Amino acid sequence: MADGNPLSDLTFLGSSNRLARFIGRPIHRFAAVEAAGGLLMLIATVAALVWVNSPWQDSYHHFWDTHVAFSVGDYHFDQELYHIVQDGLMAVFFFVVGLEIKRELVSGQLRDPRFAALPAACALGGMVVPALIYFAFNAGGPGQDGWGIPMATDIAFAVGVLSLLGDRIPRKMKLFLLTLAIVDDIGAILVIAIFYAGDLSGNWLVTSAVLWGAIFLLRRLRVWYLPVYLVLGVAFWLAVLESGVHATIAGVILGFTTPAKPLQSDAEACRWAQWLQDKEQILLVDVRRVGFHIRESQPVSQRIEEMLHPITSYIIIPVFALSAAGVELSGEIISDAVSSPVTLGVAIGLVAGKTVGISLFSWIAARLGLVTIPSSMAGMHMVGVAMVAGIGFTVSLFISGLAFDDQVIGDEAKIGILFGSLVAAVAGLAILSRTERPPFASDKT
Repeated sequence: MADGNPLSDLTFLGSSNRLARFIGRPIHRFAAVEAAGGLLMLIATVAALVWVNSPWQDSYHHFWDTHVAFSVGDYHFDQELYHIVQDGLMAVFFFVVGLEIKRELVSGQLRDPRFAALPAACALGGMVVPALIYFAFNAGGPGQDGWGIPMATDIAFAVGVLSLLGDRIPRKMKLFLLTLAIVDDIGAILVIAIFYAGDLSGNWLVTSAVLWGAIFLLRRLRVWYLPVYLVLGVAFWLAVLESGVHATIAGVILGFTTPAKPLQSDAEACRWAQWLQDKEQILLVDVRRVGFHIRESQPVSQRIEEMLHPITSYIIIPVFALSAAGVELSGEIISDAVSSPVTLGVAIGLVAGKTVGISLFSWIAARLGLVTIPSSMAGMHMVGVAMVAGIGFTVSLFISGLAFDDQVIGDEAKIGILFGSLVAAVAGLAILSRTERPPFASDKT
């Protein structure tokens, strides 16, 4: 140990190096903060807005329009940098989302129907009502395909906003919002897969099915050599991309395929550790063998999620925000956006639609006897959390990129997302900060 630091002193961060102590470890501690990913995403968003509204705005568009191309035999890959972020990097993000959803289904809140019923009902209302509000503004118009935009909830931003209130927010409220957002993600994934797919290619669909079958078979055969899955996973992603189904769905499918239960019990792992401790002579092969058994007492999905979560939170999502949030905010554009049915549908859908939908559906489900609302989630607490759920930043921007080819309509949608998410965050924070925290005992339902 170095200076009481839990990191190994064999590494740079754990060393007594001044750079590690005064820069490296503070950054490491910041990365462990729950709201850090949302803060970096916010910084990237501001950077995109400043860049695209500066004298160098042309360089913003030229940079993201840069083509990346390569050929392998008869196959030729040619995509703009912006689409590589959307179809490639975001596939990794949705892979992590798939891992989170499966974890919740296998061992989390969604495993127990009693606990899952309330956030599921709220998520349904938080998707249906915003979509209806948007459609009411845009039915029959050029922007009608964007109805999926206000359905999304941004997990990182929403949980980050709740974290700003510290102990004023009961843990059950954070778990409720997290579970609601995960169910919301399931809905968003289905919307993307069903309604925002391109022209389908039968040959590529068959290829992707064969590759997924190979991955599933290897898993059943208990093959755990990661490079094999990495190669097959990339090939599967490429096949899904070429099939016309959005490539991010490949990430979700791979996330669902990843084992979420440990191969080794904790008791068996302890027995292996004891076996190693009792050996008179310990060889490197023994350490590796025991290390494998101890490592497999943790689910593969959890290990991969812990490895990729910092990459998605601190690299992929900020890069995506930088590529997607660049909207010109001239007086004329803002004036047009204020009266645009697309902007109004998105903003009102996120703020009012989420608040009304979640609150209303929770009340209906409770009146029908389908759910029991904990006292810590009743009244204005539910309204405040519903308002915070209107922060639809990441997935909303993602769906807007799929829904619109017209840049003007796309920019109007993005303005609605930025404005609606900002209002939802500020209003939700204000409501919850003025709402008296219920006693600890009342958190028990």
